[in-house]
Amino acid sequence: MQPEQAQKVEDNSVVTITEYDDPRLDIFTRLSEVQLLRYREPELGIFLAESPKVIERAMDAGYEPVAFLTEKSAFREDEQRLCARFPKIPVYVAETEVFEQMRGFQLTRGMLCAMNRKRLPSVAEVCAKARRIAVLWDVVNPTNVGAIIRSAAALGMDGVICTTDGSDPLYRRAIRVSMGTVFQIPWTIVDETCMRELKELGFCTVAMALQEDSVSLTDPVFAEKERLAVVLGTEGDGLPRDVINQCDYTVRIPMKHGVDSLNVAAASAVAFWELQ
Repeated sequence: MQPEQAQKVEDNSVVTITEYDDPRLDIFTRLSEVQLLRYREPELGIFLAESPKVIERAMDAGYEPVAFLTEKSAFREDEQRLCARFPKIPVYVAETEVFEQMRGFQLTRGMLCAMNRKRLPSVAEVCAKARRIAVLWDVVNPTNVGAIIRSAAALGMDGVICTTDGSDPLYRRAIRVSMGTVFQIPWTIVDETCMRELKELGFCTVAMALQEDSVSLTDPVFAEKERLAVVLGTEGDGLPRDVINQCDYTVRIPMKHGVDSLNVAAASAVAFWELQ
């Protein structure tokens, strides 16, 4: 490995990385999502945010960086400004050749940031001022989780609750697909007791499911509900029967041309728009 080259940007230590196998790149390139999540067990783990815009949204939401990694040619004024917000955090700068060996290089927009996770809020905290929330029941695909959270933020939902067997909203792909809106809307991860808690908090619960007694999503009864929780199931199997039975209503999106359902992310956008 060539000797590192160090310089200063504001008070940050800027170190040039010249080899892909440099151990300082491990958290950016070689650790799995689960390893990042458990990085400091029993303490909270870390996650990766990519692109300056997403990193800035995370910072604005109170997430603190562990280290920055930026492509040398992309280390311009805006990137330096982000790093300067946390002057004690190391900044690793690598040539394009090093970045090109990284999986997903084309999606990084030239910058990655390892960040500390925060304590997850309770259901009551997420719902404190909420009128409309989404419940993601064991949605396991991080792409769908990110897309649903983006739709929730854009279409007037006040919070998102994910169950423990689903994908983590801070997995890299979920953050990427959400375009950083995961940092702009309250969310948490809880176990299956959340349904009971939502009822206690005064929410009318609406299961998105295909069954004979389903009510149309356009039924005016939903507009009258002061607090509404939209419950969405995992890809393919949908919601378990016991969860549907716990909900106050079962709704479906009216379909045409013999189509029976939409992808869960697409269905969520339709539901959020109609029920906001």
